[in-house]
Amino acid sequence: MWVGVAEELGHPLTPDRDALLHQFHDWLLTEALAAGGIGPRETDRIQDRHIADSLIYAKFFAVPPILWDLGSGVGLPGIPLAIMFPETEHVLIDRSGRRVNLMKRAIRVLGLDNVTVRQEEIARLQGPVPVVVSRASLPPEQLRTHLERFLEPGGVAVIGGSWVAPPVHDGWITEEVVLRSLDRRVWLLIMRRQ
Repeated sequence: MWVGVAEELGHPLTPDRDALLHQFHDWLLTEALAAGGIGPRETDRIQDRHIADSLIYAKFFAVPPILWDLGSGVGLPGIPLAIMFPETEHVLIDRSGRRVNLMKRAIRVLGLDNVTVRQEEIARLQGPVPVVVSRASLPPEQLRTHLERFLEPGGVAVIGGSWVAPPVHDGWITEEVVLRSLDRRVWLLIMRRQ
């Protein structure tokens, strides 16, 4: 499924990158699940609702030199994007030491040299940064305040959530993503800094 998503987005995966996504999938099903980073009811949805959905974020920005993933948890969407864009420096940020340790383990297992993991509170982050992604780390209104502080002029933030209908939040553009490779619609919130 993620192969089709990447192709539709114009970023086809090489066999090596596809193999890394399979390896990450297996890591999520074993170590991340055992550590509580992924819930037991999510195991059947890792391929489509976690990995393939993570790649969709790339629809809204050009390949950046650096990308931050806020509240990355076990590396979603940051690790799939790091696999898709090996030329980009990816910084995965979470405030939980347990989640940070899990992400560091995933990075070692996958051998990714374009990823840094940081344990930090969002209020302490300093920019500027051109691209920020996040999956439901903070309510969009709270996140927007932080983004206005460290997103560089012309930068873009792409925020996902578990929405069953189009989300509406002041200061955000709601984008619906419909791809042949997915069995459902996905909504993302987009903020472009002027």
